[in-house]
Parts: sequence; structure tokens; C-alpha cells
Amino acid sequence: MADMRAFREAVGSWAAGGPGGPAGELAARLGVRTAVLLEGPSDLAAVEALAVRRGLDLTAEGVCVLPMGGAMSVGRYAGLLGPPGLGLRLAGLCDENEQRYYDRALERAQASRQGIHVCVRDLEEELIRALGTARVEDIVRAEGDFRAWRTFLHQPAQHGRPRQQQVRRFLGTKKGRKIRYGRLLVEALGPQQTPAPLDALLTGL
Repeated sequence: MADMRAFREAVGSWAAGGPGGPAGELAARLGVRTAVLLEGPSDLAAVEALAVRRGLDLTAEGVCVLPMGGAMSVGRYAGLLGPPGLGLRLAGLCDENEQRYYDRALERAQASRQGIHVCVRDLEEELIRALGTARVEDIVRAEGDFRAWRTFLHQPAQHGRPRQQQVRRFLGTKKGRKIRYGRLLVEALGPQQTPAPLDALLTGL
């Protein structure tokens, strides 16, 4: 796992304008064959949690999960990791309103978009919808965040909003909360509750 983290960091440095040699050397040494492109660290937490639940050793399978820091970076990452760069198979998740960026990036990189799966709004919303808001509130209570949740609900901006939107917004109101709940919500899923995009991604790996 430490070596795969090193590869992830080397790719991030490369995408920021650093040298590509370290990433290429690590890819060869680790046998990396697939790069899973995700928008951010909360998606990473969710994907890794589901992999653990399913008994998947992504490192052993040559799979590296990479948070890109936003959908606008997909062109850069696809170019570096896909056919023009390291020649890895590309997979990942994208939000519906960001799909056009992925389509253009993969077309430029001459990469298949078969492994890219689309969430209706984002992965958090998919997970909230799968579990139901009452179950998510139970998790919030168990995590000791219920007082913060009740305070949040009293904010004028939240009055009259659908519960699902309120929950989704709450998860993004504190640094690190989306990452923590990305893992917790996946761990709470029942056998038949995994959102279709997330299920398809892991099945395809």
C-alpha cells in the first residue's frame, strides 16, 4: 500500500508540472495496469472502503485509485496515464454535470470511456439515496455529529429544502467530514444497496 501511495503522489507531482520519470518507474515496478480517476478524496475513501468490504486487493490487481483535485483535471490525468502517457487502462467515476469534461478528455487521450461510470449528481448523493436519509441521520448520531446537524438545520438557508439536499450539504460543511462519511456510508450499505455507478466501477476492476 505504501508503494501505491508513492505512485499516487508521484502522479500528483507529475500532473502539477513535475517530472514523469518517478511515476513511470513506480508504475513498472508495481505492475500498475489501471488508474481509477476520481474527483476528490471523499470518492477515494468510498471506493477504498467498498474494495475492502468486497475483499479486493487493488494493489495486488495493479489498480491505483487517484483523486485528481476536481473534474477539470481529468484532461491532464488522462493524457499522462492513458495511451499518450503510461498506457494504463482508465476507469473512474464522474458527476453527471461534469461528464462532458471526461468525454472530451478521453477522446483526446484516445482512451475508452467504458470504465467511467456516471453519478446523477455526485457520489455522496448516490450513497444518501441508497441508504435513505433516516439511516444517514442514524450514522451522524452515532458519530457524535448530531448536535452539529441540528444546528445546521436551523440555518435559514436550509428551511424548506428537501432532506436529501440538507444531508448532502451538511457533509460538506466541515473539512474532512465528506472524506470520513464517504467511508462510513459505504460501510453501512446493505448487500443490495450499493449505488449502480460504484458497483459497476468495482465490478469492472
